[in-house]
Amino acid sequence: MTILIKVLQFFLSLSILIFVHELGHFLAAKAFKTRVEKFYLFFDWGFSLFRCKKVNGKWRFKFFAKNDPEKYTVTEYRDAAGKKQKNYEPVDLSTLPEDDWRRSDETEYGIGWFPLGGYNKIAGMVDESMDKSQMAQPPQPWEFRSKPAWQRFIIMIAGVTMNVLLAFVIYIGLLTKEGEQYLPTTEVNKYGISVDSLGYELGFRDGDQILSVDGEEIERFQDIPMQIILDKAKAVEVKRNGRDTVINLPEDAVTKLLSSQDPNFITYRFPFVVDQVMDQSAAQAGGLKEGDAIIGINDIETPYYQDFVKNIKQFKNQDIEVVVLRDNDTVSLAMHLPEEGVIGAYCRTYLPDYYEIETKEYTFFQAIPAGFSKTFDELGDYWKQVKLIFSPKTKAYESVGGFISIGKIFPDQWIWSIFWRMTAFLSIALAVMNILPIPALDGGHILFLLVEIITRRKPSDKFMEVAETIGLVIVLGLVILANGNDIIRLFR
Repeated sequence: MTILIKVLQFFLSLSILIFVHELGHFLAAKAFKTRVEKFYLFFDWGFSLFRCKKVNGKWRFKFFAKNDPEKYTVTEYRDAAGKKQKNYEPVDLSTLPEDDWRRSDETEYGIGWFPLGGYNKIAGMVDESMDKSQMAQPPQPWEFRSKPAWQRFIIMIAGVTMNVLLAFVIYIGLLTKEGEQYLPTTEVNKYGISVDSLGYELGFRDGDQILSVDGEEIERFQDIPMQIILDKAKAVEVKRNGRDTVINLPEDAVTKLLSSQDPNFITYRFPFVVDQVMDQSAAQAGGLKEGDAIIGINDIETPYYQDFVKNIKQFKNQDIEVVVLRDNDTVSLAMHLPEEGVIGAYCRTYLPDYYEIETKEYTFFQAIPAGFSKTFDELGDYWKQVKLIFSPKTKAYESVGGFISIGKIFPDQWIWSIFWRMTAFLSIALAVMNILPIPALDGGHILFLLVEIITRRKPSDKFMEVAETIGLVIVLGLVILANGNDIIRLFR
């Protein structure tokens, strides 16, 4: 059931992102009187689940229908040099039945069957459909290729713009409704941090109090790992045993952090206050009670939950003494640790029990600048992540994830606030990835249009066809890399 919930959230979020992105292109094209032949959510290769179109003034609908024939007939011939060529002849629309969809110049709206994308088919544009039939005909005033470069530029950038606006709107709504909560770094310093083996290798130690990263104080504790990775931090200043200490991070720190894919190389720590004791467990047999605070195992002090977890496994299948604080008294409880190495007690993990959580509340009008700031902070952070991917030294490409990784970021339960937060993040990611200057992506078209605006020379249709083909190969390679990484991780 949890997998189904994740899948449903993923596809709903993806549908919203695709619809909003393509709506941007659609509205911009319509604003400049450019004909949009198709507007589809998901791909309709061969057939569609649903489609509708206005034909002769009436809306017509089709379900589970094959795609209509093209408006052009194709004949092949050989030129004087013996090279095979194609000739595209428009179909005589007057010979078609009155209800034939090809007689209408209105936009066809539909839902395809392959749910990992969507598209607008804009007349007179070389795109991923590689439809050469229309491009072989003389340009028409309603076609994309006939519009001024600045209009084509706006049409192409409108999709990315809509994704950024969607994230902006979502953040405004979330900040207005829920405000913003975060754990201040100064609060974490009350107990100090806990580190795993990678954190220890990088130079951190349990109990360190983080003061700054490359000289900058980080207000929100959860921002520290990403700050270290995205800004390729060189040094972290901490207070250790009452003395200020500088941790000089190794040159390969980012590579190690990305390969581990675990943001918990440093984390906050808290006491092991028992929240629940399992029936028929070692803890129950030993007399452990809810509210007890575990502070030791035999002669080992474990004042924090993380200390207990790190030390308990070494006593598998042995008799142990668990030392607890109970009503200001120190009590030793004898119990036998089973082969699994767990005593059968849950720790109280509700953060406000240990830390003062910072909460900022916003009115609607206060949320507008805050949402704007958050949107562009996310854009900047994601752009840094993309730069890491294309930096061979960091080997960040090995940590790139595909559809499985994206699906995993959604929670096991349907919580609308988390769903919208994830959707805003993915909308930012889609905007950044689409603006990359790769042919077949919006960024590739935008790059060529900028060159055209500056040089006042328009690339030929043949050049655009070749560039689009190269771009499709690059995009396909990135998709294979991302999803291939996912598949490899499944078998690790």
